[in-house]
Amino acid sequence: MSFLQGQVSNDTRRLAENRSLFAAFSSPQGRVLALMHLLPHSSGVIAILPRELVLPTLEGLRKFVLRAKVKIEDAGELLFVAGQHGRSRLQSAGFPEKADYAEKAGYTEKEAIGVAAVNGDPGRYWVIGAPEKLAEHGLDGGTVQVEQIEHDWRLADTRAGLPQIYLATREAFVAQMLNLDLLDGISFSKGCYTGQEIIARTQHLGRIKRRLYRLQLPLGEWRIGQTLRLRDGRAGRLAEVVRSGGGYEALAVLNMDATTAAADGNSGDGESADGTPIAAAGLPLPYQV
Repeated sequence: MSFLQGQVSNDTRRLAENRSLFAAFSSPQGRVLALMHLLPHSSGVIAILPRELVLPTLEGLRKFVLRAKVKIEDAGELLFVAGQHGRSRLQSAGFPEKADYAEKAGYTEKEAIGVAAVNGDPGRYWVIGAPEKLAEHGLDGGTVQVEQIEHDWRLADTRAGLPQIYLATREAFVAQMLNLDLLDGISFSKGCYTGQEIIARTQHLGRIKRRLYRLQLPLGEWRIGQTLRLRDGRAGRLAEVVRSGGGYEALAVLNMDATTAAADGNSGDGESADGTPIAAAGLPLPYQV
């Protein structure tokens, strides 16, 4: 935990409370390289992040190991992650009701399985363990397609306003642009960590000009990292986009007002085919921006 304390935006000492943490791993310039859900584990700390970012994140963290007595490795072949929507599904999968799922990352007494509430969305839970152990609880996917499971989880993240970083958006945003200060993903009282100077300066000087917003997009060719300009004059970049009904739900980092957007000159290939701005509708977030 002490090694991660000097690398991520949240206070890893809180992991001792047996809770999961949402945190950013950033470059020295304060740009987010990865977003991680950190969970305490008997062998150390588990970091959940997109598969495409595992290798570059491992390489990035290892640069800071130096003489620290820490081992960083990809545990993807040893541990699987399943997602559960709601306490009732956890209980129907055979987990004890005595576990405080709403708050803590607890481990059952008889099995090496971890359960943790998702930061920012306590109605959902991470369940982590060896593949054969998860299968015993029916959490191996069964006949349900993995793609559908991932789609539903990403849609739930989008509706909860929980951002994610992918290769296409690596180093594109500062932590506050992704609302991490609103999602309890940044500690402003801990010591120094990589990127801390920029993140702290952004917060204390009030220089947050862009924020993460939730949008409803029409049918079209959308991709993560794509720039876009809205009819209200705001502009920015897509951080997440998921098919929903007859369109798409998305999270986008946008200028907080049209005046700033015009001054920054943010526009681009997010315009419609005839060059007009996107007819996107704003959707509510479960927290105040």
